[in-house]
Amino acid sequence: MNRKLFFTVAILLLYIQSCFGQESFVLNGKVVSQSNNLEGIHVINHSKDIGITTDRGGYFSIKAEVSDTLIFSAVHLKGYMHIVVEDDKQKELLFVPMEAMLTELEEITLTKYQNITPEALGIIPKGMKKFTPAERKLAAAGDFRWYSPLLIPVGGMSVDGLVNAISGRTAMLKKELVVEKNEMLLENIKLNYDKEFITNRLKIPEAYVEGFYFYILDEQEFLTSFKTKNKTMSEFVLSKLASKYLELKEITNE
Repeated sequence: MNRKLFFTVAILLLYIQSCFGQESFVLNGKVVSQSNNLEGIHVINHSKDIGITTDRGGYFSIKAEVSDTLIFSAVHLKGYMHIVVEDDKQKELLFVPMEAMLTELEEITLTKYQNITPEALGIIPKGMKKFTPAERKLAAAGDFRWYSPLLIPVGGMSVDGLVNAISGRTAMLKKELVVEKNEMLLENIKLNYDKEFITNRLKIPEAYVEGFYFYILDEQEFLTSFKTKNKTMSEFVLSKLASKYLELKEITNE
């Protein structure tokens, strides 16, 4: 009877120890790299779907538990993954080594000519709206906002504008404008998330990369985070969309 009680108590203690061992704690750390740009690096607790970015100097604090998977990523650094272990709870700082992906340009290269613009040079008036090619075509077609009951253009619309509106050319140009904006958005996405990011980080096969770009163009959750420049949320959403896309294409990463 005593032996049975002993084993029961031992199992109970192990269970309690296990429960306490899974308590959350704040993990403090610092990214170290040859790169001088250590601010704004994404630190994502993949196990808990939470993320933050590093402060100036590469310092960060994030909530974690033992066995959680932390993912570190930045455009100019190679991705790094760390599995939280028991020893991490006792460390004042967890040092995370990240290797520079590309040779960075000197900061002066990026900022030296930032004030030289068409407005500053007097080429166009200050504050003048800049039109895209599709917008210029639409403006040249004489698009207008509203008509009188007799279809007489109000606001000085040209005769060509009225003819174009009746013939449907204006509607066609509006569609062209939508297509152009989508193309510009797609190029912007590709600049931020290139083919290497899609294949290496999201595990999309190279043959399906272009299809994935068009797939995410219809996903409002991603577009909202991308347009508001919320990089952490954008990468969260992209990871989820990549899994869905692979399922749709019946692709496995095994």
